[in-house]
Amino acid sequence: MAKSIRFYRLLGVDVPETPEEGHVDVPLPNGVRLMLDKEEVITSFLPEWTRATGNQMSIAFECESAAEVDEVYARVVAAGFHGEKEPWDAFWGQRYAQLQDPDGVGVDLYAAL
Repeated sequence: MAKSIRFYRLLGVDVPETPEEGHVDVPLPNGVRLMLDKEEVITSFLPEWTRATGNQMSIAFECESAAEVDEVYARVVAAGFHGEKEPWDAFWGQRYAQLQDPDGVGVDLYAAL
């Protein structure tokens, strides 16, 4: 939990510093919520649940500029998190980069070029 909180705080999400909690719920714009749960919480209601590497979904964060994509990617990787693909100018007209959160969930950064 502490690692996930630190990762998402580096991306600018206002996650509470409560690593001892089993569940963290963060409201985001437009009614979307980011929810983080410890494994013990999940198995309390889904005893057969097992951890899988998180490639079932990804999250994308829009940045203000191409330079911000580069800066955020560098900050997160420098903090010891996995950079999946360094920033590049994508053919669809965006500066793009890909990270992975501590559970292997893909996290993309993008900005218009």
